[in-house]
Amino acid sequence: MRRIPRASLSHDAGTRAGRNVLKVDFTPDALLARAAHDLSPRAGELACQVEEALRRDVPELWEDPEVRASQNIAERVAGALFALEYNIPPGDIEPPAADLERARRLARHGTPVSVLLRAYRLGQGVVVDRILEQMPRLTDDPRLICATTQRLIARTTQFLDRTSERGVAAYQEEWDRRLRGRMATVNEASTRIGTTLDIARTAQELADLAAENFADLVTVDLLDSVLPGPGKREPGVFTLRRVAHRTGEGESPVVTTDVAEVHTCAPGSPEQSALVTGLASRYDADTSTSDPGLSGGVAQIHSILVAPLCTRGTTLGVARFYRLRATEPFDDADLLFVQDIVARAATAIDNALRYTRMRANALALQRSFLPRHTTGQNTLEIAYRYLPAAAELGVGGDWYDIIPLSGARVALVVGDVVGHGIHAAATMGRLRTAVRTLADIDLPPDELLTHLDDVVIRLSAEAVADADTQDEGDLGATCLYAVYDPVSRRCNLARAGHVLPVMVTSDGVVDMVDLPPGPPLGLGGLPFESAEIDLPDGSLLALYTDGLVEARDHDIETGITRLRGALARPSDSLEDACDFVVKTLLPDQPEDDVALVLARAVGLADRHVATWELEADPAIVSRTRSAVSRQLADWGLEGLDFTAELVVSELVTNAIRYGRPPIRLRLIHDHALMCEVTDDSSTTPHLRRARVFDEGGRGLLLVGQLARHWGTRHARHGKTVWAELDDSAGLVTLDLDLDLELDPV
Repeated sequence: MRRIPRASLSHDAGTRAGRNVLKVDFTPDALLARAAHDLSPRAGELACQVEEALRRDVPELWEDPEVRASQNIAERVAGALFALEYNIPPGDIEPPAADLERARRLARHGTPVSVLLRAYRLGQGVVVDRILEQMPRLTDDPRLICATTQRLIARTTQFLDRTSERGVAAYQEEWDRRLRGRMATVNEASTRIGTTLDIARTAQELADLAAENFADLVTVDLLDSVLPGPGKREPGVFTLRRVAHRTGEGESPVVTTDVAEVHTCAPGSPEQSALVTGLASRYDADTSTSDPGLSGGVAQIHSILVAPLCTRGTTLGVARFYRLRATEPFDDADLLFVQDIVARAATAIDNALRYTRMRANALALQRSFLPRHTTGQNTLEIAYRYLPAAAELGVGGDWYDIIPLSGARVALVVGDVVGHGIHAAATMGRLRTAVRTLADIDLPPDELLTHLDDVVIRLSAEAVADADTQDEGDLGATCLYAVYDPVSRRCNLARAGHVLPVMVTSDGVVDMVDLPPGPPLGLGGLPFESAEIDLPDGSLLALYTDGLVEARDHDIETGITRLRGALARPSDSLEDACDFVVKTLLPDQPEDDVALVLARAVGLADRHVATWELEADPAIVSRTRSAVSRQLADWGLEGLDFTAELVVSELVTNAIRYGRPPIRLRLIHDHALMCEVTDDSSTTPHLRRARVFDEGGRGLLLVGQLARHWGTRHARHGKTVWAELDDSAGLVTLDLDLDLELDPV
């Protein structure tokens, strides 16, 4: 401890200028020490004066108890007086540790550093003023007072500079630490938010990030009107749907509004203000800002940030961030920081919303191209499944179809267009339409694929010529086309680059159907071949796309082995078999879209088919009508007797007049009555304009009016003209002036 400088005291006292002045011989340091010594007993009073000045001029220091300056003012004042009394150099004085911690807390609370410096200057000014007030009582030497004042200001300024430097250094260190933390969180947000194009998951990623880094409780709500679905916005009412929430560690209020639950904004609430203005705001917790979707521990909340999810000029929803009393309240820097995070999240959510809408439209387009149900056939028991690929891959071009044909036959089609997206779905729709058109003229499978290959080549050439679709890549597809005849119980199949079908016999034997290889559609120049197999009653035929058996974790051979094992398992129904195959072979989110068709053969019994070999003699027509009438009576179809006799009479007469023997009539009783007349001529009947006074040529006009469907199919030798009748068939009043006539040529 330094010794107080001694001064020579005189016993003479005088009155000068109305004051009692003690005559003492002082040096500036000695006078300063004596003034500090005389003021030390009143250090508490001086500390109160400093606090009063700080409360008046620096109210920011009293906004939070954790940074309140009154905690160590007395300690600082006593230390300053002690240093002046004993002439301790300012560089040897260590500021209280509480000062440095307060500077860090101010940085954490976002208080400007100027507040800290202003507090230092105010405190210095009050202490200097009180010391200067002591000097006239100790000496009347103006030069000594001036020198001592200069000495006092120099020492206190040096001490203030040193204290300010350390305080600012501590403040800046904490500020930089917080800034680095915020930048790290922003960088983390860019990698953690928007990892998928799922709306709910993206919102949950925002909630998780906030709860782990800067909030104790987070809720994310989206406007119901922006979400996919029938949500509508009423004027003046904001209907929100909770899409995510997350609580931090420790005890937090309970979120009572569940995910996917709908609620409305209260008038004048922070959420409504954020949605209307598009601006984020900071609130102290009170009744007006409390969330009705919270319960239990709400009193612990003391700071709230409400930020709208705005991007691309659209407000999508609102996010709320809460802090409990155990943590520091949000400040303006937090508000800016949270706005940056929320803006990134809003962009990611908007991307997810846009993708969801586009994907929904693409799926709707794709599903509109697929058959919704199978009708018009009883000869095959059918079950089918279509599963789109995972959301991030987009819709694909897989398709299937079940097409009723003449003669109670059924065509089964499975195809796969290369690629994903709207372009693949649209191409699939065009190819499915082409297949149905070609199937309607009863082309054999190999010829149908040849024509379909030409269609793909033309579509590919159009895509190359169109600049808007050149980035879609090469157009290609695979296809498997099969025609099942329930009368002969045989199936004719051909494939174009497609995976082989699987057949399960009635006794449970599973094997691949060996078909001639064919090139994928779109290559051109190579032939397609078909194969005919027996398909006894009870046999199961499985047609599928490669997405069912091929994946990243196994090759196609492994997938086919697993498929055969799944099909070998007995099932109560084909629907159960479909479900089991899908569950066994596919994950929840397939890597590629999948089409699967299971068909079990149900052949027509001999009693449902009647066949007559006819002579090429017009006299046979009447006997044929009688035979048809008797057969219909056996089948219980007396209601179709007259109509069927008329149709058969016209078809047989036409075959006798314009065809070549042998001539055969066949009746098939399935879901409808089918009449078929086959002859050895390959000439196709077609309609032509008939003159008013022509005596003939209107036979097939009657057939077309009475039959539900009619047409012609060709075989390798000859043709078959067929007509399909049902209970709706009946006589129709015809205008004989119609200029339609069948021309056999």
